[in-house]
Amino acid sequence: MARRKQVYEGKAKILFEGPESGTLIQYFKDDATAFNNKKHAVITGKGVLNNRISEYLMMKLHDVGIPTHFVRRLNMREQLIREVEIIPIEVVVRNIAAGSLGKRLGIEDGTLLPRSIVEYYLKSDELGDPMVSEEHITAFGWASYQEIDEIMSMSLRVNDFLSGLFLGVGLKLVDFKLEFGRLWEDEDMRLVLADEISPDNCRLWDVKTNERLDKDRFRQDLGKVEEGYQEIARRLGILPEAGPRDMRGPETMQ
Repeated sequence: MARRKQVYEGKAKILFEGPESGTLIQYFKDDATAFNNKKHAVITGKGVLNNRISEYLMMKLHDVGIPTHFVRRLNMREQLIREVEIIPIEVVVRNIAAGSLGKRLGIEDGTLLPRSIVEYYLKSDELGDPMVSEEHITAFGWASYQEIDEIMSMSLRVNDFLSGLFLGVGLKLVDFKLEFGRLWEDEDMRLVLADEISPDNCRLWDVKTNERLDKDRFRQDLGKVEEGYQEIARRLGILPEAGPRDMRGPETMQ
């Protein structure tokens, strides 16, 4: 890892130059953070689990026509991804009241929302990722009206698909965060799903008990964070009973 040129380091991942032009290597760390990095810990094995879970979900989304930056998994902690121009907006899709939504609007955790709600937040740790509107996004040039429409449409498609997928293994998709990027191919540009999809950025509750199996176990000091992530991987059928181990990567996404 030290011999490769580091491009970026975030709270949960490191990006390195890829083997070919237009590619990057995404490395999943074991670091866990919350409350804008005010709370920090290292959860042994979290990066391995997030790598496998995100790989699985990105491949499933690709199969139903959602374009992503994912190419293939390289090993236990790394993925090969396409280099994209990240749109500086975090898209949050909410199906059930939890977290900041309940605090802002006085809605009890676990309340089923009348319909799925899409919110936008500016990617800025310094500002605490403030909520913004479409007017802010277009006025400041973070994305165009056409891009916002496409992001909204793709986010709802992802929500529909993942809600059904998780329900099939006994999990409620409460809410989740997405990021999108511009993929340039010569003079052509298209929007693709970027970053990751894992228990780090999805709230996933057991259908019968409402047990939290996601990053809220860390945020709320519920304990057994890695066990929650392992349970999600087990239900998705991607974690052997013996625990995490490396497997041959999937075929390259086209």
